[in-house]
Amino acid sequence: MVKIYLVRHGKATAGWGMEKDPGLDDLGRAQAKAAALTLAPLGPLSIITSPLTRTRETSRPLAEIWDIEPQIEKRVGEIRFPSGSQSSRVQWLQSIMGDKWSNLDPDLKVWRRQVIVALCSCQADCVVFSHFIAINAAVGHATGDDHVVSFRPDNCSITIMETNGNSLLLIERGVEAVTEVR
Repeated sequence: MVKIYLVRHGKATAGWGMEKDPGLDDLGRAQAKAAALTLAPLGPLSIITSPLTRTRETSRPLAEIWDIEPQIEKRVGEIRFPSGSQSSRVQWLQSIMGDKWSNLDPDLKVWRRQVIVALCSCQADCVVFSHFIAINAAVGHATGDDHVVSFRPDNCSITIMETNGNSLLLIERGVEAVTEVR
């Protein structure tokens, strides 16, 4: 079994509805350093990150400790927002967070499946830096929970999963927190 350390990005400079691709704020950078120190003794392992700025910045301290270059993997990126205005993003996300995957549009089901396939395709132990809904997609799949949100990973929490290449197994949920969509 391949072990996957799934890390939610650190606290961003702007909320999901305010800016499309914010970086980390001071607290987020401190969270990223703390996560790197927690993970450092495990490696070096491969580092995989979503292409978004906040995940790349969260992966940077660990990549520097291990002196490796993270691999960018768009399939572990943020959930796909349907076309519309930036201001409608928060309302849309809030509406799906209380729903079940089985009730959502086919394109969102495809996005979820891509997250799962990306994680199942990991060939060796690795650290994956990703996002709230993507982590929920993986955990829900592993536990058989169809809810879009089955737990609330805090910024820089580390969720541990395993894969045999075909399925995901949840080993340990990361630290949870109250997350506001703003």
